Amino acid sequence: MTTACARSKTEALRLLETDGITVVELDYESAWKDAIELGRLGDEVGIRVEYRGHESIAVNSRVALIAGLRRPKVTFRQRNLYCQFNLDRLTENDLAALEVKASSLGDYILAGHLMRDVDAEWTE
Repeated sequence: MTTACARSKTEALRLLETDGITVVELDYESAWKDAIELGRLGDEVGIRVEYRGHESIAVNSRVALIAGLRRPKVTFRQRNLYCQFNLDRLTENDLAALEVKASSLGDYILAGHLMRDVDAEWTE
């Protein structure tokens, strides 16, 4: 199974015509508008089209959280950052600053016990 990520509708249409691709993931700002149309086109050629508005990330440490928020965000998806460490270990000011940074990216910092499924993991 070969999965390709489309960063625009034009790219998704091109990928639907590409041999060897079985799944096209839509990851751009207006993808939610195109998901049904592209899904129907994908069905016609035997390619599954997926759209997810968010992803769940397990974050294993304070260092990993800081590093992850510093990296350029390459997705339009909202990231739910589930901290697998005790958030009480952060000072109130540190947590507030990290929440401001996450919020500016459209992301949320959450306690690890709330996590259900994991799409990715941030480690040190």
